[in-house]
Amino acid sequence: MLRNVVMVKLKPEHDPVWAAEMRAKFAALDCPGTVSYTIGPDAGLREGNWTYAIVADFTDVAAYQGYDQDAEHNRLRAELAPMVEQISRVQFEI
Repeated sequence: MLRNVVMVKLKPEHDPVWAAEMRAKFAALDCPGTVSYTIGPDAGLREGNWTYAIVADFTDVAAYQGYDQDAEHNRLRAELAPMVEQISRVQFEI
């Protein structure tokens, strides 16, 4: 199984309502081989944290690659991109 972890820091001028709508759109993705998909905003417990994170588990590398190349996923990425200040990703076997 493969885990994908993404942390997103949005630009300070982002609209929180828009950000919540974007998280809902990402959460609605239904790509084959997705075992679990969790997305949520930072709890605000520490100064300087990132805006939100995604933790997604896939059956295997091929399922992750399908998600990574999915047309709707890439459309959402493009919609999000103008408001992204930083993004960090890592994938690892679990």
